[in-house]
This record gives sequence, structure tokens and C-alpha cells, in this order.
Amino acid sequence: MPKSILLIGGPSTGKTTLINHLKTLGYPCLDEISRHVIKKAQSEGIDQLFLEKPLLFSQLLKDARIQQHQEVTTFDTEYVFLDRGIPDTVAYMDYIGQTYTQEFINDCKNYRYDLVFVLPVWQEIHETDAERYESFEQAQKIQEYLLATYHTYGYTPIEVPKNDVATRAEFIINTLKD
Repeated sequence: MPKSILLIGGPSTGKTTLINHLKTLGYPCLDEISRHVIKKAQSEGIDQLFLEKPLLFSQLLKDARIQQHQEVTTFDTEYVFLDRGIPDTVAYMDYIGQTYTQEFINDCKNYRYDLVFVLPVWQEIHETDAERYESFEQAQKIQEYLLATYHTYGYTPIEVPKNDVATRAEFIINTLKD
């Protein structure tokens, strides 16, 4: 069974760029699904689903991430990389002060990842767009919530050094081999 390797980090830390690079190296990767959920909501007239209906948004993300977690088992490979995980939904809700059901906590406990890498916030690559609206200061705060949440659920994220994408990928792959 493949190991689930999770990449986490606040907005604009280079996760998607890293995932795309890992794909070019032949590794199976499951993309971040929040942009898909956001764009779908925008097409239905909801400009910022996370801000307007944070619990619904988080439920949709959590359910999709559970599907991704289960999808890992369908691969015939040593590793599958995932862009964000189930505990991210709890971290973001904690960040905005949103209450949530015990189901979220249970799912964070029941669906486990084999290893978690965290990409640090990095002002030089931080940008905003229609789906990523957080300022650099907000990204730093979100990062704090992400790290606290993953620690709460028993993970010790390994920090990926700030560097070019190839060097970051090499760091992860070498860590997996150790």
C-alpha cells in the first residue's frame, strides 16, 4: 500500500508548484481541491464561499479530502503526494473562529497520513488572486494555526527549506529514502 505524503503550508508557500514538479518527476499527486470548490461556488454566484458559508465550504473540502485519502490506496506505487489534508479544514475554521461538529475532529483522528511536510511562509513568492485573497500577515497567522492543528493530531511536520522547486523536491525525496 502506498504511503500518503502530505504537503501543507499557508497560502502562497509553493505547494502547488512543488506538487506540479513532483508530477514531472513521475510521482502520483493529488491536487488541492479548494480552488475547484471556490470556482464552482463563484459560478453559482457565491463570491467567497469560505467567508460567506465557512462551515459548508469546510464540509465540502473535508469530504473531498476524505475521498482523496481513500484514493491513495488505488495507486500501485511507493508514495502518493497530497496537496493539503483533512486537518487543514479544522485549522482554517479555528483561524476564523468558526465552530464545527465533532465529525471534523473524528475525521482528523480517523484518516491518518504517513508523513507531513510543511512549506514555510515566504514573502518573496506570496501573491494574491481571485481565489487566494489572504495578505502575507494573514498567511503567517494561518501557518501558525496549521502547525498547531497538525501537532494536536499527533503529527510532527518536517519543514521544507525555502529554495527553488527542484531542490525542495529533492529534499522531500531524500527524506523519504532515509
